[in-house]
Amino acid sequence: MHWHSIATRPRPWPSAWTWLARCRQQAPAPAPASSKPIVAAQAFVGLMSGTSLDGVDGVIAELDADGQWLGVRAHAHAPFDDALRSELLALNQSGPDELHRAALASQTVSRVYAQVVQDLLKACPALKIQALGAHGQTVRHRPELGYTLQLLAPALLAELTQVDVVADLRSRDVAAGGQGAPLVPVFHQAVFSQPDRTVAALNLGGIANVSVLTPGRHPKGFDCGPANVLMDLWCQRHTGHAYDEDGHWAATGQVREDWLAEALAEPYFSLPPPKSTGRDLFHAEWLNAWLQRCQAQHGAHADVQATLCELTARSSADAIRQHAAQASELIVCGGGAFNGHLMRRLQALLPGITVIRSDARGLPPHQVEAAAFAWLAWASINRRPGNDPAVTGSAGPRVLGAIYPA
Repeated sequence: MHWHSIATRPRPWPSAWTWLARCRQQAPAPAPASSKPIVAAQAFVGLMSGTSLDGVDGVIAELDADGQWLGVRAHAHAPFDDALRSELLALNQSGPDELHRAALASQTVSRVYAQVVQDLLKACPALKIQALGAHGQTVRHRPELGYTLQLLAPALLAELTQVDVVADLRSRDVAAGGQGAPLVPVFHQAVFSQPDRTVAALNLGGIANVSVLTPGRHPKGFDCGPANVLMDLWCQRHTGHAYDEDGHWAATGQVREDWLAEALAEPYFSLPPPKSTGRDLFHAEWLNAWLQRCQAQHGAHADVQATLCELTARSSADAIRQHAAQASELIVCGGGAFNGHLMRRLQALLPGITVIRSDARGLPPHQVEAAAFAWLAWASINRRPGNDPAVTGSAGPRVLGAIYPA
């Protein structure tokens, strides 16, 4: 077994990828006595709540004045309570009085975000925070219709935290014809790439997305399909637990290959990149329709869970074999990295690739996406492009986000 637990158009800067690659190649050298003093690190907060709806992760990250990644200083998490989680899940679909309900939910989400910021500031009281990058809670993602919607009240967040807020970080890319997702491959390139070999990074949140990191080339990246979203729905429905801890339940079941083939027939899996997805596609109705087609609801519940876990493993592994066959290593982050059964299945399906958790590369799995949004806040404040057109399909590099001063 190989896996281990360990806006506006930008000024004419280099592309995000070119510029980040340049930063990585500039190893710091001892400064002569006559040189200018080294600029102190700058601290940014990153905040992320994903499609798993388990709450908000936040980090304080440090970068130097040129944006070179220095590391995470603190991490905090705040869960969504059951009422907020249920409302956010309901708002993923059309419903009565949804504009009013969405406005109220945005405020509640922002207050949870603010609590995470306060916890971070208490952990590092001496740090001056330059800005915070806040993702918000995605309830609709329809780039083919020209929009993506994350619930957040950034003005309220700025008021509550007294920190400059960078929000709405996806819509500029969508406006330029892109998918608005995934945005993390550029960040993955900054923190996980290797100078002499190709590696891949796989984020297993509610949705799975992969980044392919090849020396001297733009990163590639796209959403593979469901990660935890369908497994969590089934687990909540039949066990009362929010998720299948360590994949124990799935490991007791048998994968039904006929059910799996029916799931893999979903047209999304055969679409070429750039592509992105979310709960707009992989939701309870998708799960119910699949169960009905397979008559799987009449089978053992553990077999359904095992097959859904295999769907995540198989669709992710298929994407990696097709687009990252040359990778020597797969770095897994997100909540799914803590699912031992899923990690073992990934390793079994990718025997030529060493599968590891991201903490083996210095960044714990539950911190990676929040850290990416800290970097995106830095990029926005400094008017650097935060997207990569090769990943999202946008018309070009764009400065992402809107700034709400404290």
